[in-house]
Amino acid sequence: MSSSHLAALLLCVCIFAGGGIADSQSGTNGLSRPTEVRIGALFTFDSVIGRAVKPAIELAIADVNADPSVLSGTRLSVLMQDTNCSGFVGTIEASDPTLSSLEYPYFVRTTLSDYYQMAAVASIISQYQWREVIAIYVDDDYGRGGITALGDALAKRKSKIAYKAKLPPGAGRSTIQDILMRVNEMESRVYVVHVNPDSGLAVFSAAKSLGMMSNGYVWIATDWLSAVIDSSRHDNPDAMEHTQGVIMLQQHVADSDIQHSLLRKLNNQTREGNRSSVSSYTVHAYDSVWLVARAIEQFLSEGNAVSFSANQNLQPVKRSSLQLDSLRRFNNGDKLLEKVWRANFTGVSGQVQFTLDRNLIHPAYDILNIGGTGFRTIGYWSNFSGLSVVAPENLHSAPPNSSTNNIQLRSVIWPGQTAEKPRGWAFPYHGKPLRIGVPLRTSYKEFVMQDNGPDGVKGFSVDVFKSAVSLLPYPVAFNFVLFGDGLKNPSYSDLVQKVSENYFDAAIGDITIVTNRTRLVDFTQPYTESGLIIVAPAREIESNAWAFLKPFTFQMWCVLGLLFLFVGAVVWILEHRTNTEFRGTPRQQIMTVCWFSFSTMFFAHRENTSSALGRFVLLVWLFVVLIVNSSYTASLTSLLTVQELTSGVKGLDSLISSSSPIGYQVGSFARNYLVDELNIADSRLVPLNSPSDYARALELGSGNGGVAAIIDELPYVEIFLSKYCKFKTVGQVFTKGGWGFAFPRDSPLAEDLSTAILALSENGNLQRIHDEWLSGEGCSTDDIEIASNSLSLSSFWGLFVICGLTCAIALLIFFWRIFFQYSRYNDQVELGPEIVRRTARLTSIKSLISFVDKREEEVKNALKKKPNGSQQTRIGSTEEQSTSPL
Repeated sequence: MSSSHLAALLLCVCIFAGGGIADSQSGTNGLSRPTEVRIGALFTFDSVIGRAVKPAIELAIADVNADPSVLSGTRLSVLMQDTNCSGFVGTIEASDPTLSSLEYPYFVRTTLSDYYQMAAVASIISQYQWREVIAIYVDDDYGRGGITALGDALAKRKSKIAYKAKLPPGAGRSTIQDILMRVNEMESRVYVVHVNPDSGLAVFSAAKSLGMMSNGYVWIATDWLSAVIDSSRHDNPDAMEHTQGVIMLQQHVADSDIQHSLLRKLNNQTREGNRSSVSSYTVHAYDSVWLVARAIEQFLSEGNAVSFSANQNLQPVKRSSLQLDSLRRFNNGDKLLEKVWRANFTGVSGQVQFTLDRNLIHPAYDILNIGGTGFRTIGYWSNFSGLSVVAPENLHSAPPNSSTNNIQLRSVIWPGQTAEKPRGWAFPYHGKPLRIGVPLRTSYKEFVMQDNGPDGVKGFSVDVFKSAVSLLPYPVAFNFVLFGDGLKNPSYSDLVQKVSENYFDAAIGDITIVTNRTRLVDFTQPYTESGLIIVAPAREIESNAWAFLKPFTFQMWCVLGLLFLFVGAVVWILEHRTNTEFRGTPRQQIMTVCWFSFSTMFFAHRENTSSALGRFVLLVWLFVVLIVNSSYTASLTSLLTVQELTSGVKGLDSLISSSSPIGYQVGSFARNYLVDELNIADSRLVPLNSPSDYARALELGSGNGGVAAIIDELPYVEIFLSKYCKFKTVGQVFTKGGWGFAFPRDSPLAEDLSTAILALSENGNLQRIHDEWLSGEGCSTDDIEIASNSLSLSSFWGLFVICGLTCAIALLIFFWRIFFQYSRYNDQVELGPEIVRRTARLTSIKSLISFVDKREEEVKNALKKKPNGSQQTRIGSTEEQSTSPL
């Protein structure tokens, strides 16, 4: 069987890793099995990764040829080409270094994509809640592609790359130091290093000489560093010394017997005293040879031939040494590629199988922390479970939310030999002081005012800011810069806009936190509550001779009168048969009902109730009287003492529906709120600048060039009402909010100052500052509703219904007892002579009324006597002589 040559890229280490097809010749018989198949390998021999993969490739070739189950009768050989770290050579001889299998269909990636590695880095950054990082990377395709993937991964977790520090390929120490010095002047202290393995240690060496490997710094290195340490652990002790406290990633390789066997073979293959360690690139290179060998075996077993043909699209270039017309195309490359894609076997690196997007399945990384003379595993990352302290292979069979998965990483020893998590940012040593924008107010200067002192400003808001800054665990240098023309209050929205444009590093003062401003900047925790409220003129109520009738409406008085009479009549009915105080002549009984009814209003009734039903009704009625009396007293007191509004404003709804002008403070967000949220016409709004303007406009009123009411924030209103007692607030605060300090988006200082403001509130200093500036003596600022509203039936109908039901139930029980007694009494009467029975029937209604009027004791005695003629005649005679009560 003739020999053939098949050139396929297995691994290009300096710039990229992957697979492809190059030139070869088939045997004389296209259908015969070749005696030899050659594969090509492009990588830099004298490099960190090259020294790791070359022994693995040679050992894999030997193991394949020694295995009779693979390529039986065909010998596999490898042609290695040193690219000398040339991306151009790699491109000409294999495939494009962008490593995209979608753009280059014959490219096969047998190692993990940086897409996954950068997702792991973003997960670590999110785990420690850092918002910004600085990327340090080599400025080539490898570096740029990785950092682009990092930016995308961070954006998904609401973090970002604050600065990209590009290192020229082959940069010297002085160049690296200059870049790191510039980086050190920035706020972020979280650095992600993505450089070449052969020059990457120079970054940490320069950082150590600049003092950047100390407390407060965070260094995260991609898997290039683990490859360097694996290859130089015995030869270069400086690799460990310069990277103390660094977090690095390493492609995860599950511990297995196959791995241990490979390690023994590699150690036997190397010189004594220069023992190899298995790195991720070593095992992936070894598995890549087996991947190609298995694919070729399947390719040849199906009767496919290894043949090549000329590419008509490649023409010779004049005056060039490149002989492009000599290149050949592998005729059955698509069939061999299909065998590669369908690979499924267990290799040294684990399961060798490809996903639909042509990446290895189960991508995972070890997260390592360098310390002392070695490193330790603090956790793992996989695209299946994210961060975890459990090995990825143990989680593939468990559900994602299983209790075995713990996203918390183990403890880390950070640079500077500290276990405390760094903040991730700090003010640069050589940075300029922060420019703090402060509104130049012309009114309500208690909050912010210009001053001749060293700071140039003072006030409540200024003292809160300075006190909060003093609680920060690091020094902050700042200068106050006034914002405004000094003629009127500045626009606070414009001030916030200046912060978002980085004209100011922050803004302090009485800045209200509203939605449209939070879209531009980040605010601290509110240091005081605020909200809009209505202010209107008020005057004392003028009392008159009939003021005592105002607590209740006319309908209420009428119902109360009828109810008093009704309850009196019910009690009389229930007590008449048993209580002598409710008996007598008709005139006396009418007087008793009237007296009893209205005397209960003052709890002065002298008649006692003796029946259970009468007492029950009276108990409920006295409770109703108690509530009515209390309400009357409270309403009358309010009418005679409180103030009422003179502008006719009864609340926010009445103010919106009217056409009266409304005042607001210049520069406040109130104007936009009234126009945009409440749909009030802009022509109705009157800008006012000072408390005296407020008072003048309210005194003039809406018909004389003034305003009907003013809408402003509560802190300003409290100060205004403490000086002007002729005005009052209407209703309650109808917006909720607070004042805070504004910082650019994602500024870590906003979060730290929020914590400091909470500490000020807890230790009482915030209240102390408030009392020092804002606790002036003056009028009460208690909110009032619209005064002199009379109480109506709607406030008491529930009580009246209960009272009516009580009376109805008592009457039903009473008359049921009456009819029961009357039935028994009437049966005894019908036992007498015929004339007596006939007379009783003719006068049944009259006799019933007469029976009701009888005393309870008399009826009971009559029912106890035996029926006889004389007795019946006498009783009947008595009935005819009795008279009705009314």
